Amino acid sequence: MASRSADSRTGNGSSPAVDAVSLAIIEQLQEDGRRPYAAIGKAVGLSEAAVRQRVQKLLDQGVMQIVAVTDPLTVGFRRQAMVGINATGDLDPVAEALSAMDECEYVVMTAGSFDLMVEIVCEDDDHLLETINKRIRAIPGVRSTESFVYLKLKKQTYMWGTR
Repeated sequence: MASRSADSRTGNGSSPAVDAVSLAIIEQLQEDGRRPYAAIGKAVGLSEAAVRQRVQKLLDQGVMQIVAVTDPLTVGFRRQAMVGINATGDLDPVAEALSAMDECEYVVMTAGSFDLMVEIVCEDDDHLLETINKRIRAIPGVRSTESFVYLKLKKQTYMWGTR
């Protein structure tokens, strides 16, 4: 999945304001990312051209992205895990190194027991072991890791942007 810019998720006031109509457009696209602009326009009370302009603005501002979301199991990735990482010093270089790894789908700096949490998607247990043991633990500043292997994914949604 493509990554959004960090600024679009900071919640520190640097994010663009999104009005009720844009939220309604986002909600329509969350239900069906291929929904025609004309149908969205009908649902939110705008012309097709106005919807097209708003969608492009939301994309350009990094407020949203339109991507194909797959079930990792169906495309050959049989092992997912969340990895808690404790690090020393500045977290930015560690987070950047993790973000550059294809296996890392989600990288976040946290407060609490871990300095960073990383969701990784791997082909199998050997790939998971290699990713954690040889690559994540080799990043300068990584002090320790704790892995939480997914046994079964019960819920995954992307609807939180409009609730």
